[in-house]
Amino acid sequence: METLLPPKKKANIYGDGNVKVVFADEDDIAKYTAKTLDDPRTVNKTVYIRPQDNVLTQNELVKIWEKLTGNELEKTNIAAKDFLANIEHMEIPHQAGIGHFYHIFYEGCLTDHKVGEDEEASSLYPDVKYKRMDDYLRMFL
Repeated sequence: METLLPPKKKANIYGDGNVKVVFADEDDIAKYTAKTLDDPRTVNKTVYIRPQDNVLTQNELVKIWEKLTGNELEKTNIAAKDFLANIEHMEIPHQAGIGHFYHIFYEGCLTDHKVGEDEEASSLYPDVKYKRMDDYLRMFL
C-alpha cells in the first residue's frame, strides 16, 4: 500500500490478484445515495453499490491500466502473511485500515455474498450513468 494512484512501472498484486473487488467513484456513490432518499423501495433497507462492470479482480484492473497506458507493468505478488507481517507494530488506526484492505483484497468481503437486483443501486436506478473503471483511470493519463 504505497500509493492510491495508478502505478507507472510496478504493481503490487495482493495474493494471486484474482479476488473480485467492487470499485466505485465517489460521485457515483453520492448520486445513488441521493436517489435513495425519496425512494419507498429503499426505506429501512441496505442498498449496495455494486455496478456489475466495476466488479473486477486486481489483475483485471491492472490489465485495463496497461491497455490504457500502453505499458506492461512489473508485477509483484504479495502473500497474505507478508502483507500482515508488521501489523502488530502499527498504531490501532493503521491496523484497522490494513485489516479492511486485507478483507477486501485477500478475502473478497465485498463480493462474497449475493445481492438481489432490488438491493443493488445500478439495477434500482438504471438512469444513473456510473463511471466505469476504464473511464475513471483515464483521469490519470
